[in-house]
Amino acid sequence: MVFELRQQLKLTQQLIMTPQLQMAIKLLQLSRLELIDAIRQELEENPVLEEVQDVAVEEESKDGSEAAPAETASVKEVTIEEKINDDIDWSNYLDEYNSAGRIHFETEKKDAPNFESFIAQKESLHDHLLWQLLMTFSSNEDENIGSLIIGNMDKDGYLKVSVDEIVAASDSTPDKVSRILSVMQTFNPIGVCARDISECLLIQARHFGLDNTIVTDIIKDHLTHLENKNYKAIAKALKISLEEVVSSVNIIKGLEPKPGRLFPDEEPQYINPDIFVYKLDNEFVIVVNDEGLPRLRVSPFYKNTIKGGGKIPDSAKNYVHEKMRSAVWLIKSIHQRQKTIYKVMKSILKFQRDFFEKGIAYLKPMVLRDVAQDIDMHESTVSRVTTNKYAHTPQGIFELKYFFNSSINRIYGEAIASVSVQEKIRLIISNEDPQKPYSDEKISKLLKKENINIARRTVAKYREVMKVLPSNKRKQF
Repeated sequence: MVFELRQQLKLTQQLIMTPQLQMAIKLLQLSRLELIDAIRQELEENPVLEEVQDVAVEEESKDGSEAAPAETASVKEVTIEEKINDDIDWSNYLDEYNSAGRIHFETEKKDAPNFESFIAQKESLHDHLLWQLLMTFSSNEDENIGSLIIGNMDKDGYLKVSVDEIVAASDSTPDKVSRILSVMQTFNPIGVCARDISECLLIQARHFGLDNTIVTDIIKDHLTHLENKNYKAIAKALKISLEEVVSSVNIIKGLEPKPGRLFPDEEPQYINPDIFVYKLDNEFVIVVNDEGLPRLRVSPFYKNTIKGGGKIPDSAKNYVHEKMRSAVWLIKSIHQRQKTIYKVMKSILKFQRDFFEKGIAYLKPMVLRDVAQDIDMHESTVSRVTTNKYAHTPQGIFELKYFFNSSINRIYGEAIASVSVQEKIRLIISNEDPQKPYSDEKISKLLKKENINIARRTVAKYREVMKVLPSNKRKQF
């Protein structure tokens, strides 16, 4: 075997993403809040880029004609003949008067509260229980045991460790831990610190004076029958009438199986739509939401400095040129992003016009390829546009990906969207007889009468997606 070195010419084509293209793709897939953060960061890092401030327009003159904008209007100089008030800080006034922004001056400084004072903080379940613990027990040992109990609770208010584990962690006796736990189980909300659902319901029944009744007997020994709504088995086991069982079950339904639900730890997520769809007369109008997005421009100071041709070091000139190119590409990428979102929304509106006019039941099956071919873009671009982008429509606020869904075949005619099928299943269940709910097989047959060919297992899958119970658990007496 012989090894040798050779020189060889080879011509190849390779796709390389330029920094400008990478920036455009990055901005395209950002959500609205992420885009604002990215712009703010670029404003801090790029001295050439600046935000265009809103210019206040002067009030109309007495003859009704509008005054020129503050940018073009000449600034009136302060003359000696003007009356001077002694209580005004004129040094501050002149500084603000000669600036490009709005005029602000203060005559007196007052101690104002911090903005944090206006923020309402929600009380958590742990804080609520800790407050009751400190108000109930006085010794440090009892407070330590109670803190361990509170710290080992889940968000629903259930104690997730045993008494023996609390004893080992607190170096106390089982009797003392059990005593403190019994007291804490009377805290508000009633039912907290329980170790299972049976104990939770029993605590609440005891609180409402239902101890040693049919209600507690059902909770202790017949929860499985209660879950399956097998009321006849409960009546037979307790040797009571079916009416007494139903009456007791209605009381149990009024109890809270998750006491911690009253103190949710999840913050609400507020959605600011990226695009608005309005219906004016018989036409839909699409408006891109630019509110809150900074209006950018390249600083005229740096442009005039470069054009002036003064003595500037080459390193400084190259730095300014690089930052100017970055600023221009950022502005272009933002405009291109908004135009692309508009084009995608316009295409969605064309395919899903019946949905915007009539509702979810008229949503048609659609995939990314349909929109990509319509606007002559790649599917990956459409996927980036529809991710984390929301539209405000006459039917509500929806993520753009909501309009893309699979299809369900009909017995005859065009296919129907899976979301529309789920809506029809929901309507069938909402209109059923509570005493004789429809089974999945029955729902499948009813859908076939409406020209929708769907199997029983598919009905069960959609029902689980909508978090609807099966027929045996929806039955009411």
